[in-house]
Amino acid sequence: MKSYVKLMRPQHWVKNVLIFLPVFFNGSVFKGNVMGKLFLGFLAFSLCASLIYVINDICDVEKDRMHEKKKYRPIASGEVSIPAAVVFAVVLGVCSELFLYLADGMKSGANVCLILYLVLNIAYSSGLKNRPIIDIMILASGFVIRVLFGAQISNVVPSQWLILTIMMFSLYMGLGKRRNEWRKSTELGTETRAVLKYYTYELLNRYMLVSMVLGLVFYAYWCAGITASTLMIWTLPLVIAILMKYEMIIETDSYGDPVDVLLSDKYLIALVLLYVILICLFMYVII
Repeated sequence: MKSYVKLMRPQHWVKNVLIFLPVFFNGSVFKGNVMGKLFLGFLAFSLCASLIYVINDICDVEKDRMHEKKKYRPIASGEVSIPAAVVFAVVLGVCSELFLYLADGMKSGANVCLILYLVLNIAYSSGLKNRPIIDIMILASGFVIRVLFGAQISNVVPSQWLILTIMMFSLYMGLGKRRNEWRKSTELGTETRAVLKYYTYELLNRYMLVSMVLGLVFYAYWCAGITASTLMIWTLPLVIAILMKYEMIIETDSYGDPVDVLLSDKYLIALVLLYVILICLFMYVII
């Protein structure tokens, strides 16, 4: 069972907290049973994401065995056989749809988001991950789809500026992951991703800078003119501090995976928690 739990990568479920953002920033967390629906939606999306991880590990099993870190994954290490992983993937898919049905009765909007996420990531695992630019766009689209999925379940219309902010910061993190993979691949002399030959460290660095700056501009505009609280603009310096700390961490010996970066540093965790506390105060206490 430990191998199957490891195969699901539950630590990456933290990304699915984005599902709660539309209702959280809309100020309607305590209205009706919306949080109960979103929690079920969170489970549905998390199981769907785990399904994608299983498919990706099956497709990448040979390359993972040559990777210094990924070779310990359950399929690559032989702890879970490929036929067993296929059956497990089917079970995850069925459970995901079951939780979605309990969340909103399988309304078309939320289900379309889930299916779109599934199709994009299967296409990614099947070959699009080897196409430059497209690979990064698919990685970033997953974060945006999470926000749209949460909006559909909670019947909230998310701000377009919030969507743009999520999009840019997602590109920034995805590019950071590719940049560090490129650096690691160069240092170790191994090619774990075919797409890395199309990139250079300097090119990815420039892409990251553009994405980060645009994300901060969109976030500042959203805080200043869209949110219910006029105090939200004061969270901008904290967001900048979070990005500076994030950048400092991925400049070290790291593969740049967003979840690994977040969970690896207590100061970054403290900054993120402080941000959440301020948002709660500004949106729900001091309006």
